Amino acid sequence: MFESGQNWELFGYDMRHVGRHFLSAWRELLWAYDSPVRSRLDEAVSLRTPQGEHIYHAGRAVADIPAACKAVLLPEEEVLVRRLRLPLAVETDLESALALEVSANSPFSAEDTGYGWVIAGRDEHMLQLNLVIVSLSSAMAYIGQHYQSHDAHAQEAWVEVDGRMVVVRGFGEAERERYYRRRLIRVGSMLAIAALLVLVTVSAGAGFKKLELGRLESIASVTQREAADASRLRSALGVANETISAVNEISVLYPDAHSELARLTALVDDTAYVERLAISAEEIDLRGRAADAAAIMELLTEQPDYAGVSAASPIRKIPGTNVEQFHLKIQLRGNAP
Repeated sequence: MFESGQNWELFGYDMRHVGRHFLSAWRELLWAYDSPVRSRLDEAVSLRTPQGEHIYHAGRAVADIPAACKAVLLPEEEVLVRRLRLPLAVETDLESALALEVSANSPFSAEDTGYGWVIAGRDEHMLQLNLVIVSLSSAMAYIGQHYQSHDAHAQEAWVEVDGRMVVVRGFGEAERERYYRRRLIRVGSMLAIAALLVLVTVSAGAGFKKLELGRLESIASVTQREAADASRLRSALGVANETISAVNEISVLYPDAHSELARLTALVDDTAYVERLAISAEEIDLRGRAADAAAIMELLTEQPDYAGVSAASPIRKIPGTNVEQFHLKIQLRGNAP
C-alpha cells in the first residue's frame, strides 16, 4: 500500500492525473472552437443578424463562401454574461467546473438553461473565460418571432461577447459537429493512408537495402575466401621460389656429375679410363690411366668448356706396363679464379 501523503508530482504535474491531462490536450486540439485543426476543417456558418446575413468560419467573418450551417445572433438582453477567472488546474475538468458554475448561477430551471463559453485568455496561473447563460424557451421565442423558426435544432444560437462569437449549447450545433467529425475522420484516414504508404515505402526500401546488404556480404565473403586462397597460393609460390633459389645455388656449387662424366667419356677413347672423379663448383679433380696421358691433357686443354687444365702430380708410367697414370685439375669455364 502507498502512503496517503506520497508525492506523485513530477515537474509540477500530478502524475495521477496524467491521463486526464493527455485527453484534455487532445480534446482541446481537435474540438475547441479556436483550435488550429478546427479552424481549417470546420464548416462555414451563415449567421443571421438584424443587420443581415454574414458568413463566419472558425469564429471569424469571411468573404462569401458556401455555408451549409445556419446560426442566429441572440441580442444582449437575452443573455447573462459572466467573466470568470479560474485556476489553470481546472482546465482538465473544465466541462464539470462550468456545469457547476452554470447550475449555481443560472436564474432559469435546469431544463430551460443553455450555456456556452469561450476562453478569453490565460497567464501562468489563471484562465479567463466568458460564460454566457440563456433561457432556451426565451431564446426560441426570440428566434420564432424574428426568424420564423420554431425548431430549436434548425439553427445554432450565437452570442457576441467582447467581439468574439460564443456558441450556445442546446440548439443546432450538432449538425456542424457532424460535418466537422466527417471531415476529421476523412483527413485522419488520408493521413493514416499516407503514413501507411510512407511506412510501406520505407519498409520496402529497407527490405531492398537488406537484400542488397546480404548480396554484398555474400560477395564480400566469397572475395575474402578467394583472397585467402590467393594468399595461400602466394605463400606457396614464395616457398617454391625459395626452393628453386636454393636448388640453383646448389646447382652452382655442385655441377651435374653425370653430364661432366658423359662429356669426358665422349672425349677420351677406350685406351684410357677414370679411376677417380671429383667435381666441385670450380674444378674437376680427375685421376686415371691412359696409354698417352699427355695427349689426354692436351685434348682436355683444347676444350672450350674448360678454362684450363693442370697436372696435380707428375705423369708417371706404371712399371711393367705401357700405361701412364695421371692426376689432372680441370678449371671449369666461368668458375676459374
